[in-house]
Amino acid sequence: MTTAQLADAISAAVAAELTSRGLPSGPALPATWLERPRNLEHGDYASNVALQLASAVGTSPRELAAALAARLGADPAVADVRVAGPGFLNIRLTAAALGGLAGTIVAAGTGYGQTRASAGTRINLEFVSANPTGPVTLAHARWAAVGDALARLLRATGANVVTEYYFNDAGAQIDNFAASLLAAARGEPVPPGGYRGAYIAEIAAAVAGRYPGAAAAGDVALFRQAGVALMADEIQSSLAGLGVHFDVYFSERTLHEKDELAAALTRLDELGHVYRADGAVWAATTAFGDDKDRVLRRSNGTYSYFAADCAYYLDKRSRGFGKVMIVLGADHHGYAGRIRAMAACFGDDPDVTLEILIGQLVSLQRDGRPVRLSKRAGEVITLADIVSAIGADAARYALARYALDSPVEVDLDLWARRSSDNPVFYVQYAHARICALLRAATEGGHDRGAGYDPALLSHERERDLLKDLGDFPAVVAGAAELRAPHRVARYLEQLAGSYHRFYDACRVLPRSPAADDDPAPEVTRARLWLAEATRIVLAVGLGLLGVSAPERM
Repeated sequence: MTTAQLADAISAAVAAELTSRGLPSGPALPATWLERPRNLEHGDYASNVALQLASAVGTSPRELAAALAARLGADPAVADVRVAGPGFLNIRLTAAALGGLAGTIVAAGTGYGQTRASAGTRINLEFVSANPTGPVTLAHARWAAVGDALARLLRATGANVVTEYYFNDAGAQIDNFAASLLAAARGEPVPPGGYRGAYIAEIAAAVAGRYPGAAAAGDVALFRQAGVALMADEIQSSLAGLGVHFDVYFSERTLHEKDELAAALTRLDELGHVYRADGAVWAATTAFGDDKDRVLRRSNGTYSYFAADCAYYLDKRSRGFGKVMIVLGADHHGYAGRIRAMAACFGDDPDVTLEILIGQLVSLQRDGRPVRLSKRAGEVITLADIVSAIGADAARYALARYALDSPVEVDLDLWARRSSDNPVFYVQYAHARICALLRAATEGGHDRGAGYDPALLSHERERDLLKDLGDFPAVVAGAAELRAPHRVARYLEQLAGSYHRFYDACRVLPRSPAADDDPAPEVTRARLWLAEATRIVLAVGLGLLGVSAPERM
């Protein structure tokens, strides 16, 4: 029995009790609150549902708790229900109900923990979207790790998710990039507003080598086209080094080529949200909560970045996405308000069709001091730098392990360490340790077989591990709903700890030669099922974070 299944059983008992009292039951009722008490004397689980409902029912919490306890006690999965304190329910499950979960997980395989809660939802999830004017930085690396993990979580709840990278390959910053490449190729100083760093010289040399005479001719258009293409290839390659692959790489330039900016302006004009002033065309976004109105087309006839944002949003909606999600850095707080106002201008409810996630910054430390790794990109730390320093698995786990709205300080010494101090090593080692156990079982002729007696998994450490395994579906659902991949990481660390404690306390395979305290063959079989169930959950959880589950370490 999983935690969610027990919650359903409690909800059913509540509904039955309310019906028996002639009271309505339904979605207006408070949600059942269920927790795992630290003190095992208080049972496997505790609920305060009677405290929540007593006043509405018109009785005392203890009286209602007693009635609910009687109903829950009839459930064959429940060994004991006691009323405690002012009206808490302390619930203990049978060994068979808990132990049966191992078989459920093995049967479900990689599908364990997945739900259909978000089925029918089509989401466009945009993240990273660094301008193709330089390498992907450490800050962008965090959005890559978190965004990709979030996509995996949402898919695990049944959502149809398309991940998208938006290349801002049009506008002034691209003009400055092209001018910087041309200047580098000609051996000239960096132009005003230009880009510097070893990567500029490298790309300039690559373009000049591919197109002899382009530098001498001052062909800035060619340097723009070829330079952006090379930079885009490098961005995709560095993201792939982190294990991140986008479904769609979208070019801003295509919006201009298809006149989608003009179409967006026309649409806003038709909806009555456009006015002209000072020779420019404006969107009246303040009517929808923006701090100021936004220019769509400047007095010189060129379109603004906001106009491109409008066109891009409409393009996403035209592709059938019911929700547009965007992961942004802390320096984009002001962007959220204008984009919400823009969605409202188009007649959408931004609370329904738009979701913007704001993340905090990342810094690196080594020996307690800030680290600057990059020579190639000047003062900027790149995604490739951190992957090179600690590896893709550690980088992804470290960047996704903390809440998005919390700053992250990555200790390179810690995350490179192959010890239990390193959280990703700790979790991966638990998976590898189980794989080693299962290999040893096969070599020793201890077949897990087609079934086992779940009631044999009655040791306290086995029960703790089973309860952790039972929490996984709720962890996945909660992490997806709250947009919080870090909850999966913290859960995996707890699960790994529970497995290590189980393994230390409960011998799985008999010794050779045999010893008096060797487990009976039936117990060995049951514990092998439990080990395999734990391996599956560790692998699935790591997979949700985009981290590998090694079989040997």
